[in-house]
Amino acid sequence: MNAEIDREDGEEAKAAAEAEAEATAETTANAEADASVTSGADADTDALDEGEWVDARHLLYDMVSTPSVSGDEEAAAEVLKAFFEAHDREVWIDEVGNVRAPADDAVLLTSHVDTVPGDVPVKIEDGVLWGRGSVDATGPLCSMAAAAVETGVSFVGVVGEETSSRGAWHLVEDREEPDAVVNGEPSGWDGVTLGYRGFLSGTYIATSELGHSSRPEENAIQSAVAWWSRVADFFDEERDGVFDTVTTKPVTFDGGPTDDGLAVEATVDVQFRVPPRLSIDDVREVAEGELTRGGVHWNKPIPPVMMSPRTDVARAFRVAIRNVGGVKPRLLRKTGTSDMNIFAGTWDCPMATYGPGDSDLDHAPNEHLDLAEFDSAIDVLVDVCERLADD
Repeated sequence: MNAEIDREDGEEAKAAAEAEAEATAETTANAEADASVTSGADADTDALDEGEWVDARHLLYDMVSTPSVSGDEEAAAEVLKAFFEAHDREVWIDEVGNVRAPADDAVLLTSHVDTVPGDVPVKIEDGVLWGRGSVDATGPLCSMAAAAVETGVSFVGVVGEETSSRGAWHLVEDREEPDAVVNGEPSGWDGVTLGYRGFLSGTYIATSELGHSSRPEENAIQSAVAWWSRVADFFDEERDGVFDTVTTKPVTFDGGPTDDGLAVEATVDVQFRVPPRLSIDDVREVAEGELTRGGVHWNKPIPPVMMSPRTDVARAFRVAIRNVGGVKPRLLRKTGTSDMNIFAGTWDCPMATYGPGDSDLDHAPNEHLDLAEFDSAIDVLVDVCERLADD
């Protein structure tokens, strides 16, 4: 009996030992697999710890990893604010959500915190950061934050640029004019943007009496179609490139009987991109001059801007880009509109727009930024800020 018990105990002990060994082997295998996964993740982010601007690279990664769609920028603003606090800079978030770090107003560096919607998975591969906003304009924003900390110049991260530009409008109303402005948008590290077209939008509204469709009189819908055709034809002219052309776009068109059944109403939302050779008033005058019925309710316009390549800011960029990369700087004009238009419409100081990244990737599903280019942009911005501060 005892011998039987001893045999069974031995077999149980052996089985237990084998089970424990299997469990240990499984745990080891799992640990190795986990380590492999962790090692892969670490390998991706190792690039953040390379080069001179390690803190800036980590800020960029954290900001791109923090959703900041227009109207919902609070979390990203807090990340940016913490960066300046960590570098002992005065900083606060103002009533509209702008991140403000005032200092030496020889230069104001400013870019926008917000992005357009879109899920672009955040990852780093071969020294390239992928993610929504990496180019437009979190890359420029973070390069400016790093340069502001390094040189002691003023900085503002504005909100709402992708929608109403509420941050920029508030800024020009709430602070004094700086000596110079560098606005942050992608231009490539070796390019600097000096011009943007302006923006005018409005809504055409017309009504007419409701009558039988056999009647020859033009109704409100026909009037709307004819009005827009005349306006578009007026600006359909041959020019040397899109930048010098007025681009006309109908955005929405709606028409039909009113609710009371007594009239026909037509509305057209329209947009104009206005080159610097014309003013907002020039375009508005043409549009209103083609009216035969109804009227246009205009929204707040954004004027075009074209800065001279001979300003102190432009010269500083040309020298800095040559110093950093030994290449000829590219002077750019953009067919869209940016917050620089708003700053130039209020402040009478030299300015330019600059930032790392390929603007063709703005809002794109494959938005990404080379970290080496990000570093080069910081080098350029530091050089520019030091030159302008010395001047």
